[in-house]
Parts: sequence; structure tokens; C-alpha cells
Amino acid sequence: MAKSDSKTKETAASVDAFIDKVPDETKRDDSYRLMEIMEQLSGFQAKMWGPAIIGFGSYHYKYESGREGDAPMVAFSPRKAAISLYLPAEFEKRDELLKKFGKHESSKACIYIKKLSDIDEGVLKKMITAALKYKKKYK
Repeated sequence: MAKSDSKTKETAASVDAFIDKVPDETKRDDSYRLMEIMEQLSGFQAKMWGPAIIGFGSYHYKYESGREGDAPMVAFSPRKAAISLYLPAEFEKRDELLKKFGKHESSKACIYIKKLSDIDEGVLKKMITAALKYKKKYK
């Protein structure tokens, strides 16, 4: 079996210390709010994954190629350009919810926002809940 060579592994680093170093005050405040929302909805405490991703829970994945590893069920990272939300691309009603989400950009498994005030927090909670439901089938 091929194991993952991913550098994104759960660490013992302090989430608060990481967020406190975010230079932009709005992004720092938004990060604490996202952490609160994701902890509440997931039931998992925030953990650092690699040097810059804040993840909640974990699941084990295995691809047909044999590559496998562990990843957070949901996560985010306060990057310089935007806050990256790591939610699976396959969760139920993703496209429908993104249409109601507010100002964002998205790729397959990432959704990028500048600040929480640009989006609908209620829709964010629905997306996180749907993402968690989708990921729990891997647990």
C-alpha cells in the first residue's frame, strides 16, 4: 500500500498562536469566528495541519492507485490573498449553495473569500454541515 507523502499532517502546534500571527486584523478576527463555527458544527477541536491549515476532525482516504493518507474533514487557512475554505467538492447541493453564498471564488475543493462580511454565514453553516455529512462516510 502506498502511503501519502503529504506534508499536511496534523501537528501539535498552537492554533491560537498561528491565528495571532495573522497580520490583517479582519482576517485574524474572521479566523477566530470560522474556528468557532467549525468547532461547533463538527464537534471537533481545531488542530493545525501542516504549518498553515486549521482542520477539524479527520478521515482516512485511499485512492484506487493505492495512495492513502489522512486529512481534516473540513478546514480553512487565512492566506495572504484570501481565506481558503477546504470543503469537499462533492457535498450535497454545493453549486446551489455557492450561488447564495456571496462574494467568493472557488476551485474543485477550495472556496476563497476575502472576509466573512462578504458572505452569508447561514449558507456557510449549511455548506460545512453538508461537507461533514459527506466526509463522515469515510470515517
